[in-house]
Amino acid sequence: MSQNNVPPPQQINIQLDEKEAEGIYSNFAIITHSPAEFVIDFTRIVPGVPKAKVFSRIITTPQHAKMFMRALKDNLDKYESRFGEIKVDGPQEQAFGFMPYPEKGKIN
Repeated sequence: MSQNNVPPPQQINIQLDEKEAEGIYSNFAIITHSPAEFVIDFTRIVPGVPKAKVFSRIITTPQHAKMFMRALKDNLDKYESRFGEIKVDGPQEQAFGFMPYPEKGKIN
């Protein structure tokens, strides 16, 4: 242990199988939560098609969701410092992209 009694970082070996390495394209995510978990459904919207299929669902704790948000923000900041600001056109409340589940009775 170091002088501050902090253990050294643990080495983690990450396995990436061929199927997961291909990735899944998503341009729409729906996020919902309970007191115990966050659920993120990654979907894809295609113009002219009225429904979207969920391709991947991630279920995580609120603590991990917040850590993920911080890591994503850190990476976005690094990206923008290297390549410039990412422009997001349109109003924040537009029904396309990444949004929370609509309230019951308010589905568009």
